[in-house]
Amino acid sequence: MILRPLAPDDVTEFADLLYVSFNFWYWKHGWGRDYFTCSPHETAIFYHIYNDLSPGCSIAAFEAKSGRMMGSCFYHPREHHVSLGIMSVHPNYLGQGVGRALVNHITDYTDHNGYNACRIASSAINMDSFSLYNRSGFVPRVVHQDMVLTVPETGLAVATVAGQERVREATIADVTGMGMLEMGVSNICRERDYRYAIENPRQVLHATVYENEQQGIDGFMVSVQHPALNMLGPCVARSEEIALALIRKELERFRGSWALFVVPMQKRTMVEQLYQWGVVNVETHLLSVRGEFKEFNGVNMPSFLPETG
Repeated sequence: MILRPLAPDDVTEFADLLYVSFNFWYWKHGWGRDYFTCSPHETAIFYHIYNDLSPGCSIAAFEAKSGRMMGSCFYHPREHHVSLGIMSVHPNYLGQGVGRALVNHITDYTDHNGYNACRIASSAINMDSFSLYNRSGFVPRVVHQDMVLTVPETGLAVATVAGQERVREATIADVTGMGMLEMGVSNICRERDYRYAIENPRQVLHATVYENEQQGIDGFMVSVQHPALNMLGPCVARSEEIALALIRKELERFRGSWALFVVPMQKRTMVEQLYQWGVVNVETHLLSVRGEFKEFNGVNMPSFLPETG
């Protein structure tokens, strides 16, 4: 195989690869439906947002003889860590070492450039990917449950939650405070991501903050609304109550539709409240870290678009 970064001319093949690989895996493992219910070309939004945030930070494997794309993966250098992004391998090339080659490229990049850690939020039910990451030195640190909520056209029956009045639209002036909050809660920072979500050049992202008059920003939430993915996150908050206020506010964007969010299993106040709102569980994910990790001092909800660890 030949390894090289993705180029603009590869976008169509990348989108098809992502669409086919995910739908194949989930059908094979009993979901009974497609993972992506959009058209194949709409999954190109993953390339566009990932490449906007981390230009050139992708690696793809191509079959030497045919030139066909065998697999691909993005990675996202942040201030102190690298986030290993969404990986896909075409079903025709499973078991040929494609995933291993892609992961090795990214962990080598992490090590050679002096980052503290490489992080990934990966499926806990995919034993092939779990083994790949675990053998590469990634250690599971937090277990999340993926929850989906269908939001009625009229909105949720519960009108508000405590603290919701403190949630407002994020502005560029909030970026520094968002970074300080995440360093305090999660020991990572990614100011480029916050700025990108607020500026929203692709018109699919949205960002809010929870502002405490005495302490400043105590929480923030980003969400994506697109045919390929409706999702809340990343969300960082000092408490479960603050995270719930952000979730409740952001769900207003999804009236008449659905939203996915990935919630730490041990945050029982959040979990129980979300069950009362009508969520259903669809999967589980692991936050795995290769390198330095400190326990979270609050709530950290990851996302897949933008990719966060």
